[in-house]
Amino acid sequence: MTAPRWQDVARATGLLGDDGTARATVFAEMSALAARTGAVNLGQGFPDVDGPASVARAAADAIAAGANQYPPGPGIPALREAVAAHQGSRYGLHWDPDTEVLVTAGATEAIAATVLALTGPGDEVLTLEPFYDSYAAVIALAGATHTTAPLVATADGFRLDLDALAAAFTPRTRLVLVNTPHNPTGSVLSREELAAIARLAVEHDALVVTDEVYEHLVLEGSAGEHVPMATLPGMAARTLTISSAGKTFSFTGWKIGWLTGPVALVTAVRTVKQFLTYVNGAPFQPAIAFALRDPDVAAWVTELASSLSRRRDLLCAGLEAAGFAVVRPQGTYFVLADAAPLGYDHGVTLCRDLPRLAGVVGVPVTAFTHAGSVVDQALRSWVRFTFVKREDVLADAVDRLAALRR
Repeated sequence: MTAPRWQDVARATGLLGDDGTARATVFAEMSALAARTGAVNLGQGFPDVDGPASVARAAADAIAAGANQYPPGPGIPALREAVAAHQGSRYGLHWDPDTEVLVTAGATEAIAATVLALTGPGDEVLTLEPFYDSYAAVIALAGATHTTAPLVATADGFRLDLDALAAAFTPRTRLVLVNTPHNPTGSVLSREELAAIARLAVEHDALVVTDEVYEHLVLEGSAGEHVPMATLPGMAARTLTISSAGKTFSFTGWKIGWLTGPVALVTAVRTVKQFLTYVNGAPFQPAIAFALRDPDVAAWVTELASSLSRRRDLLCAGLEAAGFAVVRPQGTYFVLADAAPLGYDHGVTLCRDLPRLAGVVGVPVTAFTHAGSVVDQALRSWVRFTFVKREDVLADAVDRLAALRR
């Protein structure tokens, strides 16, 4: 008898027990541990301060004005036009807001609808490893095979192993799912790394999907810059680009995302998306349309990146002082730290001990790897911490982490 598809999803994300029952995610386990012990929760990556007040007011005004029923399936015209204008002015990518822009329930739905629309049994979906956990889940839902290419810790941050990337492509590679800036490593893929992915995608006639939700969160002191895959020569025709308001504007609970690309691919994704959430976030869509166009909000986003750079430096220094080996991230909310110098050969063990030892919670990097893979073994002792918390919260966490040295 064929196993139910939910078990395939649980198995793909490491959540299927030997007895066939589903386990809670490590994120839920660590958040519960933080709540139970009073530890500072640096495991889950969501801000503890809301985004611009003007954007929140725009949402409240939209509710008062009656934007409370189903919006159009592809998203309200004002938001689709704002997304198209953003892509055009910032990157020189020109999309028709009526046919080549799709509003989704966050980037997560955009990714899910894309993989479900464009892949199936017999296809391979190639991602970087470590990978955001929802990638493995939706690939399993589609019945496709999840393959990976490793990111490797170096003195210049986590970098893509180009030889391993080339070896990971096969005649069955249908889709390449690329995340930059990258969660969990904080790497910003270089133009050369992106060009290698593009060249191989063309050679193997694969489509590319880019998860660019951290596009505006490239941090100071980084040699990298965010380069959309669709801007590379010849790639606009085979690339779907995904982003969202949650990370850019610090309204993660609103779940407003979007996807842009050529009409045939967007049509395919829209066909599936309409049977997932159908529509969402009616009063939040005009608020995000306002946010994408308002210069004061743009200045707020720039300051957010600067503030995150300072908070990154504070947490990295604290982790290093506590005895971790740290790879300084170039972007996102996250930093990876190796617990091996503290005598831990597995990040899960460290994460379960850390609330007792130092009153802090992180997430093991093995939550973002295939069990037993080369990357899983290489990063077995590593932990992800988030720095998208107030500076006083991070300062408290750093003070607590000092207990590991004592």
